[in-house]
Amino acid sequence: MPKDAAGKLVVNRGFEKCLTLFTRKDWNVELENLSSLNHFNKKHRMFVRQFSNGATEVNMDSASRILIPKKLSEYAEIENEAVFYAYGNRIEIWSKRLYEEMMAIDADDFADLAEDVMGDAGEKGGDDE
Repeated sequence: MPKDAAGKLVVNRGFEKCLTLFTRKDWNVELENLSSLNHFNKKHRMFVRQFSNGATEVNMDSASRILIPKKLSEYAEIENEAVFYAYGNRIEIWSKRLYEEMMAIDADDFADLAEDVMGDAGEKGGDDE
């Protein structure tokens, strides 16, 4: 990684109306993964365009704060309060309201979700019914 990339971050649109924050190094890995997609496939091209739409390099200020571009904060509906959620090689940034709405899941619904996702974890093709 070039010296001038140290401490640089990239913020981008995520799924379910959140933002994703990557280190520059991890963002470069994401771009590398995207480059393996078939550019002759229309769905692959559209995904790459949509995935990288809005990706912006940001820097932390002396108080370790970042400024989220207006276009991205509007996309994620972040107004006053935000929730930061570390996930894999990224940090998701959510509107507090949207995050709480998403997480407000009934215990039985969560149990069903856990069974769907983890119930067949040891079997291949576990979501075939």
